[in-house]
Amino acid sequence: TDLPLDVHLMIAHPGRYVRAFAEAGADVVTFHVEARDDPAEVLTAIHRHGMAAGLACNPATPLSQIEPYLDQCDLVLVMSVPAGFGGQPFDRSALSKLAALRQWAAAEHHVLEIDGGIHTGTVADAVAHGADWLVVGSAIFRSDNYESSVQQLRRTAEPALAARLSTGTQ
Repeated sequence: TDLPLDVHLMIAHPGRYVRAFAEAGADVVTFHVEARDDPAEVLTAIHRHGMAAGLACNPATPLSQIEPYLDQCDLVLVMSVPAGFGGQPFDRSALSKLAALRQWAAAEHHVLEIDGGIHTGTVADAVAHGADWLVVGSAIFRSDNYESSVQQLRRTAEPALAARLSTGTQ
C-alpha cells in the first residue's frame, strides 16, 4: 500500500520488535511509556530504522513520565481509555493532557494523537484541545454504515479544528 502504516505497540518490550516492523514497512511506531524497555533507547532505535517515533501514555499516567523524552518524539498518543479493548467510555482527563502538549506539538511541528472513546460526542472536544490524529474504532465499526459514520465524525470535528486554527493554535 502507498498509505502510511502507523503501528501502535501495546507490549512490554517494544524494542524487541522495532526491526521487524521496519522491515514490514511501518512508517510510524508508537509504544507506551509504561513499557518495560527504556523509552530513550526504543525511540532511538525507531529513528535509526528510518521511522517516525511516538510515545503513548495511559489515562492514569502523568505527563511527567513522557516529558523527558519529548525531544525524541515525532508524536505523542494520549490514551483516553485504558489500553486493551474497544468500546470503553472516554476519559475526559485526556483533554487536559492534549491541551498541555499542544504548545510543544505546535512549536516542534509534531503530532498529537488520541485513542479511545472517540465518537460524535467526544470528537469536537478532542480536536479543540489539540488532537491532530484521531483513532476511532467502535464509533465506526459498530455502526451500520462506515462511510456515514466517518462523514458524521468529520462534520462534527471540522468546526472545532477551524476554531483552534483561527486562534493560531496549530
